[in-house]
Amino acid sequence: MFYHVKELQFDARVSRPDPRFARILLEQFGGANGELSASMQYFVQAFACRNPYPDKYDLLMDVATEELGHLEIVGATIQMLLGPVNARMKDVVDDIEIMKMMDGKAAKEDYIHQALTNPQFLVISAGSPMFTNSNGVPWNASYISGNGELTVDLQSDIAAEARAKIVYETLIPLTDDPEVKRTLDFLMTREVTHFQQFQAALNSIEPNFPPGVFETNPRYSNLHFNLSEGETYRGSWNEGKSCKLDEEWQYIENPREYTEHTNGMRDIEPLGTHRTAQSVCEHDCKLAQQRCNEVLSATPERDLSWNKEEHYRERELIDVE
Repeated sequence: MFYHVKELQFDARVSRPDPRFARILLEQFGGANGELSASMQYFVQAFACRNPYPDKYDLLMDVATEELGHLEIVGATIQMLLGPVNARMKDVVDDIEIMKMMDGKAAKEDYIHQALTNPQFLVISAGSPMFTNSNGVPWNASYISGNGELTVDLQSDIAAEARAKIVYETLIPLTDDPEVKRTLDFLMTREVTHFQQFQAALNSIEPNFPPGVFETNPRYSNLHFNLSEGETYRGSWNEGKSCKLDEEWQYIENPREYTEHTNGMRDIEPLGTHRTAQSVCEHDCKLAQQRCNEVLSATPERDLSWNKEEHYRERELIDVE
C-alpha cells in the first residue's frame, strides 16, 4: 500500500524557465541511471527478502519508496523549467502564428533547435516529463538488476547509487540556476546516503564474498595474466595479497606458454593460497545448507500470507475497543 503526500520531500524551486536544461534533466527521469530505474530495482529486489530477511526487505522498500519521491522531485523540476511551453503548445488556433506563440522568430528558432535532439519532448508530450532519457530513448526494464541473491543485489545497488551520483555531479555545472542546483545537490547527497546504507546491509551478511554460495576454485582465483604487449604495471591488483580471499597473486608473464604447459589450465596445483579443494567443498556445503535453511525456515509450505497475522490481530483488538 502506498500513500501519496502531495508536498515534495525537498522543496524544489526554479528561478526561471530553462527548456534546454529540462531536456537534459530527463536523464534522471527516464534514463538508465535515473530515479525510476532505482526505485523499480529496489522494489523488485525486496520481494525475495520478505520472509528470510525482513530487515533487508524494510531497507529496500524504504529506499525504493524514497526514490519514487525523488522521481516526483525531478518531474516537478522539469515541469517548472519548461515554464509556459505547455500552455503555448496548446494554443493552436489557426490565426495565431507559431512565431507569435513563441514571442518572435528568434524564440521560435530556439525552440525548434532544442526540439531537434528530442522532438518528442515538445511534439508528443507538449512540454511535460516523459519516461525517456535526454535523447528521447524510452525507458525499459533492462535497466533493472535483480538476481534474488542479496549479496549480488546489494552490490548492484551500491553501483547504481554510485552511477546516479555521478550523473547528478555532471548535471550540476550545466545549470546556472541556484535553486535547481540546490535540488540537484539534495538528490546527489541522498545517493551517497543510500550507497552507505546498502554497503552496511551487505557487510551485515557473513560471508558476503564471493557473492552467492560457491567459494570458487583455489586453482584459478589468484592468477593474473599479462595479456597486453608493451609496458606492464604491477600493483595491489596483481601482486601481494588479494583484498578479499587473502591469497598471494600469481603473475603469469607468458599466458600462452602457461596455458600450454598446464594442459589448457587443467593441470594446475593451487599456489599462494591457504584454501584447498577439500576446504572449499566443505565451505560450499555448509554455506549452501545455511542459506537454504534461512529461507526455508521463514517460508511456510501452506496457508501463506504476505501480511503478518499479528498485525490483523492488533487491528481487531483496536476495532473492538
